[in-house]
Amino acid sequence: MEPMLVMQTAAVLLAISAAGGVVMALIRFGGKPHPPIALAMLHGFLSAAAATLLLYAAFTTGLPMLGNVALVLFLGAALGGVVLNLNYHWKALPLPKWPVLVHGAVAVVGFLCLLAAIFAAPAGSRSRARHAARDQGASRYA
Repeated sequence: MEPMLVMQTAAVLLAISAAGGVVMALIRFGGKPHPPIALAMLHGFLSAAAATLLLYAAFTTGLPMLGNVALVLFLGAALGGVVLNLNYHWKALPLPKWPVLVHGAVAVVGFLCLLAAIFAAPAGSRSRARHAARDQGASRYA
């Protein structure tokens, strides 16, 4: 498994998840007590998938330092998201605004660290990841 490809895949999943997170924050700060359950679940599942990919890569092939920092921040944001979900959302209580802001801020800093890890890598390693994935797929049928 190529760490660069894992980080790029995680970044795409997290970008989609972040869009849902922004929508949920706008719903909460727009005056509603909590966002739709389906949106919260999709946000959590996409974020968990990305964190799982990063965690797997960290323990198998290793991640760059900024990738590991991003992973730790995402795990912290995930813990905050679980607290928001179980203590407030599922009990139909209004989500408190300051934990929503802290959850989002930690996730944004983690995303920026992940992007920095991706773009700080030598240019050749990014293209090597694409070529390795392509070559691996081609070698299965040879």
